[in-house]
Amino acid sequence: MSSSAPRIAFLHTGAVNIGPFGALAAEFLPGATVVNYLDDRIVADLGDPARADSVPERIDDLVRAAAAGGADAVMFTCSSISELAAPAAAAAGVPVLRVDEAMADAAVRSGRRVRVLATLPTTCRPTLGLLQERAALAGVEPEFSSEVIEGAFAAVAGGDRETHDRLVAAAIVRGAAEADVIVLAQASMASAADAVTVDVPVLTSPRLGVERLAEALGV
Repeated sequence: MSSSAPRIAFLHTGAVNIGPFGALAAEFLPGATVVNYLDDRIVADLGDPARADSVPERIDDLVRAAAAGGADAVMFTCSSISELAAPAAAAAGVPVLRVDEAMADAAVRSGRRVRVLATLPTTCRPTLGLLQERAALAGVEPEFSSEVIEGAFAAVAGGDRETHDRLVAAAIVRGAAEADVIVLAQASMASAADAVTVDVPVLTSPRLGVERLAEALGV
């Protein structure tokens, strides 16, 4: 990293995350230059057999652009593409962090029964894979369960944050009845955690992820 304030790049798959991550960067990485890269069709294309194969190359191109622009580190703010972080980092020669890795580490330490909530099937699968990876590294064997919350993604995609948060909050309450910790798989779900109080931890990725980014940069 250069001796001046760091330059960090966030790679987003939804514009809804640009503001919240900018605010977290200002909190944990004061003085850093923030550059946002957005491809808001990636999530949809991951579910389209005709286009899914294009996603890794598109991710690589965006990370290379960030590296060419002088980024000291890149963070993927979308859990659906977390598994592409390592190959993208290798291709571009710049550190690439997964927003949900710190959350996964906290989750596998928080209890035996881990409940994953997602609003998209394309996010649920990689999140479960990441949790299994981090559990193995930690030497623990939690029990994982998951739910894809019907209607929540369509609501937020249509600008109805209130309905999204209500549906996610209801799923949190359901999950808390049979789990030791709740994991919200997508960064865009974080606002719903404030709408409900339950007796188990409800983990979200943005704050934990940016905290880890700051640690990685020595800030």
